[in-house]
Amino acid sequence: MRRIWREYSLSIVTGLVFLVILAGQAVTGYNVSEEDRQDHGQGERESFVEYLGSGHFWEATFENFESEFLQMGSFVWLTTFLRQKGSPESKKLDGKEDVDADPRTEAKPDSPWPVHRGGLILKLYENSVTLALLLLFLLSFTGHVIAGAAEYSKEQMQHGSPPVSAVEYLGTSQLWFQSLQNWQSEYMSVFALVVLSVFLRQRGSPESKPVAHPHFETGHA
Repeated sequence: MRRIWREYSLSIVTGLVFLVILAGQAVTGYNVSEEDRQDHGQGERESFVEYLGSGHFWEATFENFESEFLQMGSFVWLTTFLRQKGSPESKKLDGKEDVDADPRTEAKPDSPWPVHRGGLILKLYENSVTLALLLLFLLSFTGHVIAGAAEYSKEQMQHGSPPVSAVEYLGTSQLWFQSLQNWQSEYMSVFALVVLSVFLRQRGSPESKPVAHPHFETGHA
């Protein structure tokens, strides 16, 4: 157990924090939903299990997932060719780095199998982090649209209007207001990290330059 903690503590802690916060969101979201039901005089209480399958819960969940995956996927991709002087989140302004090396000439016996396979498999693997994150974004956005359409239709029917399909929901201002307010906050946080890391430090973190290094030294070296 000590070895597992030493080697995987970052993913263990962040995964547990995620689950605790998701549980908190579910409980508080259920309370909000029930308060809304009571305000509209909608009879019997909905069970907590029923709430977990509702559009209200999944719309909010996927809405946040999509913005995180969009931000991370695009940031990984943008850092392959864009630079920020002085930031550890950027590659150096000039020259090649280890991450730029051609895997076809750098293959080692213990390299991942796509490196040895080559061809299209290697081409996909070279970009697999970005592709995986953007696929997760598309799946989350799809979930947001489907769950959002269900919740929006529920509200529409409460006011005597017809429900909408997922495709129709794509044309509503509500969907894009929810998405865009999350997307802008994600890019604002990335902007803040990139710029603040030029001048500020966190000793021991790979997201920071060494404390004694000058402000406008770019990258970690």
